[in-house]
Amino acid sequence: MNAPSKHMTGSFDIDRLLDALAEKVAARLRGQVAGPAAVTPRLLTVEEAGRYLGRSKESVQHLVAGGKVPTVRSDRRVFLDVRDLDAWIEATKSV
Repeated sequence: MNAPSKHMTGSFDIDRLLDALAEKVAARLRGQVAGPAAVTPRLLTVEEAGRYLGRSKESVQHLVAGGKVPTVRSDRRVFLDVRDLDAWIEATKSV
């Protein structure tokens, strides 16, 4: 059995609380690194492309409708290739 903590007040043990909190944080970090979020998709939806570019969904739809970025179409769905978005960024940079 563990020796009483110096930080124990009544029935409250701060060291136990900190250990439990540290374990929860570590578990979440392990889940983020090992989980499906670690895979970055090459094709993005219009909404995801908006987040990638820091723009609204509507703004990306205008880029698509204006033919400023190529799209990948599958059935009725529209996707944008991350590489094309990166190329668009490079092409529209000004000095």
